[in-house]
Amino acid sequence: MPDATLLASALLFDMDGTLVDSTPCIEGLWTRWSVRHGLDPASVMQEVHGRRGVETIRIVAPHLDAEHEVRLLLEEEARTLDGTIAMPGALSFLQQLDGLNWTVVTSAPRDIAAAKLRWAGLPVPERMIAAEDVSDGKPHPAPYLAGAALCGVTPDSCIAFEDAASGIASAGAAGMPVVVMQHAHSPATGGTYRVSTFDQIRITHRDGAFHLSIQE
Repeated sequence: MPDATLLASALLFDMDGTLVDSTPCIEGLWTRWSVRHGLDPASVMQEVHGRRGVETIRIVAPHLDAEHEVRLLLEEEARTLDGTIAMPGALSFLQQLDGLNWTVVTSAPRDIAAAKLRWAGLPVPERMIAAEDVSDGKPHPAPYLAGAALCGVTPDSCIAFEDAASGIASAGAAGMPVVVMQHAHSPATGGTYRVSTFDQIRITHRDGAFHLSIQE
């Protein structure tokens, strides 16, 4: 397929599955939690990716105190970052954005997000949209609308990078084109463009705008 060219005033990145691969950490965390509560881990995992923990728990275990369970999960997650690595091409791509208009829009709490990015050797944006910044998480458009506002631009002048169905829906509902990072443990559908690695994207910045050439 020939290159597709996109223009944007800001770039918004999901974190888990897009910039970092923390699959072993996340799946281990939720599997242990599911077993403790007598739930089927496979069914729980279908609701985890791209969502805030509190919303996952409200879906799979509405009888539990979601806020309390999330606090326990986050305490455990902070101790189990082993296996978290940068996604292919993510570091070199982000290094090209130093000092430019980009941020992270994640369903993780801010301290966990920053810890994961640092663990994976990736730059941490000065400001980001995290779980505590919105009352409605992905797939609601609120996180990506907040990301656009944080960057001082309109939603339709942003490009979102996502991997999970809930995040793709969130960015799409916010009116943004979505570049989907497609990989084995997140075979989500939707989005505007699909790539397997950031190495498929060539980027320049001129006249105050990002110019992205995408080879699908």
